Amino acid sequence: MPDATTLGEVSTGSALLTHTTRSRSRWLVGVWTVVVVFAGVTVLWSLHVGVPLRDPDGRMFRGRLTTSLVSFTALVLAQAAYRSLRSHRSLRGLPGALRAHWPWERVFLAVTGLLAYHVVYVCYRNLKSWNAFRTLRDDPLMELDRWLFLGHTPAVLLHDLLGQGAAAYVLAFVYRSFTYLVPFSVIASLVFVERIRDAYVFVTSAMWVWILGVASYYLLPSLGPFAAAAPDYIGLPHTAITDSQSDYLLQRARILTDPGAGDAFASLGAFASLHVAFTCMVVLMLRHYRAPRPLLVVGTTYLVTVMVATVYFGWHFVLDDLAGVLIALLAVALGRALVLPRGREPVDDA
Repeated sequence: MPDATTLGEVSTGSALLTHTTRSRSRWLVGVWTVVVVFAGVTVLWSLHVGVPLRDPDGRMFRGRLTTSLVSFTALVLAQAAYRSLRSHRSLRGLPGALRAHWPWERVFLAVTGLLAYHVVYVCYRNLKSWNAFRTLRDDPLMELDRWLFLGHTPAVLLHDLLGQGAAAYVLAFVYRSFTYLVPFSVIASLVFVERIRDAYVFVTSAMWVWILGVASYYLLPSLGPFAAAAPDYIGLPHTAITDSQSDYLLQRARILTDPGAGDAFASLGAFASLHVAFTCMVVLMLRHYRAPRPLLVVGTTYLVTVMVATVYFGWHFVLDDLAGVLIALLAVALGRALVLPRGREPVDDA
């Protein structure tokens, strides 16, 4: 018959397990509550504008989710292979490394985290598309830019300072690299952050960037300086940015002309800059994870370069970039409050 000490240990262990399960349930339910509420708002706005939710050619949801799952699997295997090679100098320890670091519960939480993120993303893209029906507010944003820079256009000042040759190609490369930063950073957080709950801080903060970002689009609908003051950008060389801007204007014209068309889907929105918001969020999360200083320096440098690129090419007004930084700060605060309401205390999560 078990003695009192053994019974006490079992009782304590059961209590800790119950506490951990309840703690996990609360934050996970909170994350999915945000997803469901945002999806509900999207459905209601879809009914209001009379345009159904769309996933053009599967690019916004199905394709992105599938690619993310494949990339996630590849990174998990690469991580396990590295651990095996480090421990055994061969791949014979690969199965053991997978079992040790990827129990089914962690796999489940990681995959559902990717699903939650992509549901929010496709809702954000649809809401952003429907913002095309609202009245534009580019003029006051342009006037504010010129007032801040004593009557000058900040993009023109950058063109004069950096030139319109090599700088344009370098900044175009940096700006377009954002397309790869977004999915990689979300997936990498779920794979490389030791504790899945800490990884969810990143995922949830990323979700808040899109939620707060689309709210800012509706607060001040705008296209950006490249559309509102096109002559300021005539001297720039033809790059992939030029093609993207033309395509986005055509997409907007398409949905305004025939919103019922299955391929009608707009992608333009200047205020706020979510390139800046998401990149800044990544830098803030690097600080949250106490990343090595060199990585923080690289991240901060990349953020500044992205901000310069947004103004240089006329994607955004200066206020858009400042608002992007504010959104990042709010997104990380909300992400931490939702997932780690009491801070970084040890919790026995997967």
